Amino acid sequence: MKKILSILAIGLLLFTGCTSVKTVSTGLENESFLEFIGNTTSYSGGVDVIVDNTINFSAEVGNDHASRVKGKVYAIPTGKHNISISYKNNVIIKKQIFVSAQETKKILLP
Repeated sequence: MKKILSILAIGLLLFTGCTSVKTVSTGLENESFLEFIGNTTSYSGGVDVIVDNTINFSAEVGNDHASRVKGKVYAIPTGKHNISISYKNNVIIKKQIFVSAQETKKILLP
């Protein structure tokens, strides 16, 4: 009887001692975001955006909500970028911006 209890105790110690520690390390996604702010009636249908002459997309224009991001945001890579924004084939903004990881850059349209 003592042998059975000692074997069970040793087996239980070995079974509980075989667990391993798992460490997970995650970081921020390497992307940033653009939000376009302006008079929604002046830019009906949205604006056309060109980033570094390689990324082209149409963007919705939202109203400014200073406390939080309310409008639609568009993901771009982090770093320095040349952006060109046009409405009905007329360039309204052309400038260079810098965005860091997980930053939402508000572009104010005239």
